Amino acid sequence: MIEITVMNEDIRVEEETTYLELSKKYKKMFDGPIMGVRVGNTLKELTSKVSDGEEIVFVDPSRPEGMSIYMRTVCMVMLKAVRDVLGNEAEVVIENSIKKNFYCEIHKGETVVDEELVTKIKKAMDDIIERDMPIVREKFTHEEAVKKLAECGHYDKVKLYKYRNDTIVNLYCLDGYYDYLYGYMAPSTGCVYLYDIVPFERGFLLCVPSAKNIKVLPEIEHFEKITGVFMEQMDWSRLMEVKSVSDLNDTIVNGKFGELVRINEALHEKKTASIADMIYQRRDSVKLVLIAGPSSSGKTSFANRLGIQLRVLGIKPHVISMDDYFINRDETPLDEFGNRDYENINCIDIELFNKDINDLIAGKTVELPSYNFISGTREYKGNFVRLKKDEIMIIEGIHGLNDQLTPSIKKENKFKIFISAMTQLNVDNHKFISTSDSRLLRRMVRDNLSRGNDAAATIAAWPYVTRGEEKNIFPFQENADAMFNSATIYEIAVLKQYAEPLLYKIDQSMPEYITAKRLIKFLAYFLGAPAEPIPNNSLIREFVGGSVFHV
Repeated sequence: MIEITVMNEDIRVEEETTYLELSKKYKKMFDGPIMGVRVGNTLKELTSKVSDGEEIVFVDPSRPEGMSIYMRTVCMVMLKAVRDVLGNEAEVVIENSIKKNFYCEIHKGETVVDEELVTKIKKAMDDIIERDMPIVREKFTHEEAVKKLAECGHYDKVKLYKYRNDTIVNLYCLDGYYDYLYGYMAPSTGCVYLYDIVPFERGFLLCVPSAKNIKVLPEIEHFEKITGVFMEQMDWSRLMEVKSVSDLNDTIVNGKFGELVRINEALHEKKTASIADMIYQRRDSVKLVLIAGPSSSGKTSFANRLGIQLRVLGIKPHVISMDDYFINRDETPLDEFGNRDYENINCIDIELFNKDINDLIAGKTVELPSYNFISGTREYKGNFVRLKKDEIMIIEGIHGLNDQLTPSIKKENKFKIFISAMTQLNVDNHKFISTSDSRLLRRMVRDNLSRGNDAAATIAAWPYVTRGEEKNIFPFQENADAMFNSATIYEIAVLKQYAEPLLYKIDQSMPEYITAKRLIKFLAYFLGAPAEPIPNNSLIREFVGGSVFHV
């Protein structure tokens, strides 16, 4: 017998006991099925065996790590079901996440994804789930794994594994179907309790609940503008023939990385110029350009590059800082935890902001405030501004797309831009790269280079950052007049050089270890690339240093 602590309860169990066997006693404590287990700061699968002295905490889909296991398991069931319906030649590509749902396409001849096909796939999934089939992790040598993946038609993974030197490779097996989805899985298909599939664009959406509410599926909304950006980037990636990490690695090996950087930067410049043209076409009415986007989207560099393109068209940009309109710090509203909520829209003196902007639009001279972050008060230092006929205001801030910020400013006077890093590079056909992870890597590198922050601090703060984005930015993204995708196909190969040493400093005793370990495993699939080919006006320079702009 060994002694362990489970959910703060000290118990004794047999040495060969698995976490799965142990979990049955505690499942009533959770709203959803138990998906995995945390032992200290390490995540483990339920099929693993307990060890003496462990402190065990089970996780269900309401925890981020539990939801990740759940989503991978749902995807595994879906992939098996598609093969059951369409045969082994059918290849599903899980392209990206649209409002937490997985957008998937089926590549098999002239296959059309319609209601009839979706119904068949769902019926096959329901059958797999009802049979509660085991999902078994099997170990292979590298050579055996590549052979098995080829037998299953996963040629994208075969190509990727060329760049891995692992002696032992884990694959998961579901009723003869082998795959690897880059993380732990539930022990059996019966753990899938809630999902849906609906036709969408050229494929379908695989819908799952969110960790915030694991008992219901979020309502499906068609976000036309953001979906259009994703689709455009998908098509562009295919045109460049760099759709996956193995394609990017091939580009590096073949000495074409610099060319890829130049093409990607040219695309950014073209898109920026296109947005400037849109503003120019409305130059008689537009006087205020509002730029908003989540953390580490490259807003500052984009604002500078947009300003240059506007100057080409004879429009002079005048940058106004939203921070200067903060209310006094002691008046800051509190969040539900009693902490000052600096991302609350009511932190801004909306009345004064609207008055000053309207006065500037009217051609009046206005003394702009300056916020003193040391004293936490707004000050006036004689900064008088008068907007000339050929000038336009550019304001960058998280609330720019929210009409509550500019209620008294006429719609025709505003031009709103949403910017985010919506990467379309996939690890392989069954694993897209999270836009949140891309931005986290950007921020981690920038925070270390510019502020000396360690990666653990950035990871610890990230849930609070993303919570603010979900509340203050993403709900308003469809209000944008234009959208700019700041992602580059090449950037993670460059960020890898900076991020890996920072991540390796996070040891197993730290709460951030689970995220650090996951990111290290993710970066291992990329070959590193130098930053030298990146021009000094690139948005990526905002994060790796060397930007010509004051960022």
